[in-house]
Amino acid sequence: MIDTAKIKIKAGNGGDGIISFRREKYISKGGPWGGDGGTGGDIIFKIDKHANTLTKFKRKRKFDAENGKPGMRKLKKGKDGENLVIKVPIGTVIKDKNNKILFDFTNTSQEFVIAKGGKGGLGNWHFKSSVNRTPMIATPGEHTKQIELQLELKLLADVGLIGLPSSGKSTLLNALTQTNVKTAEYHFTTLEPNLGVLFVNKYIPNNDVEIILADIPGLIEGAADGKGLGHDFLRHIERTKVLVHILDGSKILTQNLQVLLDDFHIINEELQKWNKDLTEKPQIVVVNKIDLSEVKTKIPLIKKIFAQENITPIFISAATNENLENLVSEIVKSLETEKQKEQTKLSKNEEKNQLVEFNINNLPNKRIVFRNQRPKITTVGPNK
Repeated sequence: MIDTAKIKIKAGNGGDGIISFRREKYISKGGPWGGDGGTGGDIIFKIDKHANTLTKFKRKRKFDAENGKPGMRKLKKGKDGENLVIKVPIGTVIKDKNNKILFDFTNTSQEFVIAKGGKGGLGNWHFKSSVNRTPMIATPGEHTKQIELQLELKLLADVGLIGLPSSGKSTLLNALTQTNVKTAEYHFTTLEPNLGVLFVNKYIPNNDVEIILADIPGLIEGAADGKGLGHDFLRHIERTKVLVHILDGSKILTQNLQVLLDDFHIINEELQKWNKDLTEKPQIVVVNKIDLSEVKTKIPLIKKIFAQENITPIFISAATNENLENLVSEIVKSLETEKQKEQTKLSKNEEKNQLVEFNINNLPNKRIVFRNQRPKITTVGPNK
């Protein structure tokens, strides 16, 4: 999966204005007749609904819009350059070479004019005056500069599945969404993020909500420092509303029970290093692989360990679909809570920006301030 790219863009130059004079039979001293140059083409970013990666920018890295054409005789303006539309997947962030965010595509209706074409030059007819009947002056079209951009793709998902390698993220994604992600008993089986759609009515009757899940690979201790695949995929967690943190219950077969809590802290420390806002996202802690009898019998003890930090894990088996109903119910509840928080925040912002009208009756201190401007007085009648 190609989810970063560096490209160079350049809007079209403006066409040159020209010097020309009217030369027609029976018309003497026709005067200046040179037209203006055309405007250069803009560069516009739009969403490609069918793209999921930035792969095409690996093949082509330079994008130039069409230049405006020079002006023509008979005061005709040169043709404007065609705009160049660059299509990117939804979730693409456009940054300048200094890593400053210029635009963030979060829905399919957005478009962004990142570079305007150069203005066309002026033909010599603009410079005609009473003292200069035959101006030999025309201006060149405006030249645009090349711009370096960084494109970064962040998946748009409601829920991110996180955890150490081999904890069962891909297996859980397959179980909840009927996808067919490769799974195996070795680290880094998943080399790129995978998306799936969870149809909630399969687990909760009469609930038609659809939830997008993302399996985020590559997280190990040191991921925020570039170890494993962490640097490549930590960015995809930033957009998710809820995190499902999956722990490998089978580890207690060879280690003590504390290892599950230790693994939980390892991932959260990496999230903190990458972006401290990630640790503020709601996390549903899941202990996987309770289909193993040795794990199932230790559930009460595991609960006690996590209770020390006010964490209540959900125990599931992604392989046998055991207890997935409880997990889905918790996901739906967490997403609904986040939705209500967003609506409350929007409502507060709207109230803050709302204009308040005062009149003489509700003015707080009964004082009115007028601008220092004399009113215009109009008199009517014989003495006006």
